[in-house]
Amino acid sequence: MKIRHRFPEGHGPRVAALGGGHGLAASLRALRRVTDNLTAIVGVSDDGGSSGRLRKEFGVLPPGDLRMALAALCGDDTWGRTWSRVIQHRFGGSGELRGHCLGNMLIATLWEETADVVAGLDWVAALLGAQGRVLPVSVVPLEIEADVSGADPSEPGVVSHIRGQVAVATTPGRVLDVRVVPSDPPGCAEALAAVREADFIVLGPGSWYTSVIAPLLVPDLRKAVEDSDAKRILVLNLSESDSETHGFTASEYVRVLAGKFPELRLDAVVADSRVRMDADGLRDECQKLGATLVMRPVASAERPAEGKHDPDLLAAAFAEITGRGRIAPWR
Repeated sequence: MKIRHRFPEGHGPRVAALGGGHGLAASLRALRRVTDNLTAIVGVSDDGGSSGRLRKEFGVLPPGDLRMALAALCGDDTWGRTWSRVIQHRFGGSGELRGHCLGNMLIATLWEETADVVAGLDWVAALLGAQGRVLPVSVVPLEIEADVSGADPSEPGVVSHIRGQVAVATTPGRVLDVRVVPSDPPGCAEALAAVREADFIVLGPGSWYTSVIAPLLVPDLRKAVEDSDAKRILVLNLSESDSETHGFTASEYVRVLAGKFPELRLDAVVADSRVRMDADGLRDECQKLGATLVMRPVASAERPAEGKHDPDLLAAAFAEITGRGRIAPWR
């Protein structure tokens, strides 16, 4: 029997946040302070680590990015902090469980018990007391393919075809184009509905090709984003640490996204105020998309070298854009 958890009606603007990995988790930690009417729409192309092993063995969606989104939506009370740590727990040792995350196995278990991807995620969210909903971009696992120049350092001018999210995310070459396999996957119906009903849609930050661009390669989801009356917000990365975007300036992130999706329009682009050296180019790229550039201090002062967003500061930027006013610090 399929069981579907019913979520209570939330307060605040309806927000759909797309992406995956640590970048989406950063946005969710900030957004949950602005609204509790929040849906995370998560990519399903991961093929590495614990997720890759479960995907290969059971044919399920890779649960890792879904788990990270659920952890980010856990409350700041004792229950929420505890469960956030528990589902992120990764087993050590030297046996078959080594490297697996408990949360990944919990999600896979609920999928088997309910025989329903969305119902399983809803039940995990209910157990955690998650302040929002987590959905996949598609109910079928996806693979990332990319055309990469210089993937082999000994042949810098040769274009190679690379397959797999981990391979694309770690390539030493320059990514020229990216796509998903299958090329026309079905969008998750509940995710499409969340986008259509949203007041705000948030993209980024994250690995640009494999986390930010990849979800929009699902045709149904991209069309829903493009056709939506919601205000679309793009959050830029703080650093160029990812191999796939090595050497990118702030304006190049926007230019690559616009080049891949020429029908996509943005309303606001959030960038850290430290990118002033590229501010003019970034502002020009934003204007081409009809977007207002919102430059605010959003980087974590505690770990500046790691390129992490501060949840308080990013939440303040979201509150300003969404008209929610000033908010008290979340500690």
